[in-house]
Amino acid sequence: MLSEQEIIAENKAIAKEYKELLRISYQSLTEDDKKLIRLAFDTAVEAHSDQRRKSGEAYIFHPIAVAKIVASEIGLDATSIAAALLHDVVEDTSYTLPDIERLFGPIVAKIVNGLTKIAHLKKDMNISQQAENFRKMLLTLNDDVRVIIIKIADRYHNMLTMDSMPEYKQLKIASETLYIYAPLAHRIGLYNIKTALEDLSLKYTEPEVFNDISDKIEESKEDQQKYIDDFTSSIKDSLAKEKFKYSIKGRMKSIFSIRRKMLKQQVTFDEIYDKFAIRIVYASAPEDEKFLAWKIYSIVTDHFTPNPVRLRDWITSPKTTGYEALHITVMGPKGKWIEVQIRSERMHEIAEKGYAAHFKYKHGAQKEQGIDLWLNRLQEALENDNINAVDFVEEFKLNLYSKEIFVFTPKGELKSLPKGATPLDFAFSIHTQIGSKTRGAKVNGKLVPLNTPLHSGDQVEVITSENAKPTQNWLNYATTARARSKIKTALKEAKKPLLKKVKKYSEES
Repeated sequence: MLSEQEIIAENKAIAKEYKELLRISYQSLTEDDKKLIRLAFDTAVEAHSDQRRKSGEAYIFHPIAVAKIVASEIGLDATSIAAALLHDVVEDTSYTLPDIERLFGPIVAKIVNGLTKIAHLKKDMNISQQAENFRKMLLTLNDDVRVIIIKIADRYHNMLTMDSMPEYKQLKIASETLYIYAPLAHRIGLYNIKTALEDLSLKYTEPEVFNDISDKIEESKEDQQKYIDDFTSSIKDSLAKEKFKYSIKGRMKSIFSIRRKMLKQQVTFDEIYDKFAIRIVYASAPEDEKFLAWKIYSIVTDHFTPNPVRLRDWITSPKTTGYEALHITVMGPKGKWIEVQIRSERMHEIAEKGYAAHFKYKHGAQKEQGIDLWLNRLQEALENDNINAVDFVEEFKLNLYSKEIFVFTPKGELKSLPKGATPLDFAFSIHTQIGSKTRGAKVNGKLVPLNTPLHSGDQVEVITSENAKPTQNWLNYATTARARSKIKTALKEAKKPLLKKVKKYSEES
């Protein structure tokens, strides 16, 4: 039992957290927004009043922390902040869903219901069960995409506060996070959270490795800063001459990605040359962004020799996650290759907060075009019962983490595909009917086999025939989850008449 003094101190701390939540909200909050958030806060405080976390602190600190992540690090609206405050109320307290709808309306209730459904999924270490849970969880996107985003914020806070849990639970939650939540955060464009989830997972799955790399990063911080200062001093006069408003910072690669490189390249920490990148973020009017990015590129390459094969132009062709930037690798001070990322403040904002920061909901319905496209593709995959859950997750993750290429249709429209995609993948990305009727393909005007890997800049033309239909071999030619899913469905449908005949024949005999 807490003493009276401890209760007073705890209540003061809760009130302080609430004020902080309103202060750090990324969105500008109206008076109605503040009333909604206040009601959600008061309801959550009352509902969780008798509950405490494993660490001993009042449970209410958890939903407030999740709401703070949603408000500042992801940048969602007041509806999302209220839903985050209430995300465990129906699951863990006497409040019911009708109570939430009566108090907060149908949209908040729908999001809380989606979060409650996820909470009810079985928590099993079995991979096939995890995969099935993953598919079921994604089905909550039918309710509202904010369900998944708030769930990612919830998992992020749980990962930050796992120290008081038993080791077996830490391992289980960390493994599930790497398997499910980090890929989702990546695809929604929440790069900062995705990186944190991967690093925190490594902290519990391989603590010695995590601590070793973490210590080495700390030791090299002074050298990094000196390198950034040397780089900045070389170009600051040229940038000042052009009257740029900018900032230059260094960004260390994550512990998880350094570990992945060490394993992949079979090298030590000291042997990885590109452990950190330099980021130039500049102020710009929207119409000048592209011009100014290339102007900064010109200044950097006037001072440092660029590696021509390492130029990445994601301003002309943004990633499907919405990411925009110019990436160049130059021979920097001390003869070291260094990646330089050039972004406007708007591009930086998208990179930091992903699509979520820019959702402009009107009555809970309006979403940005890019996320809509992804959700539509995802929905098609989810509705396909012919693929088993483990295959679905593996293909989903494969497409998530693969690098992108950009190819052209015969009319000059730009299409994004994962690296390694083939003309067959391209055909299915245009339309299922076109994919299913593919007879051949031309790349840059020349006939090519359907399993030919495509490259950025290729112009692809699909040749169709009414008589063409998917064959088993097509599964060796297709790499994207969409194409493979559609091919498997077609093959299964084609077998049905044959199975009927066999059944009929066996019954007659």
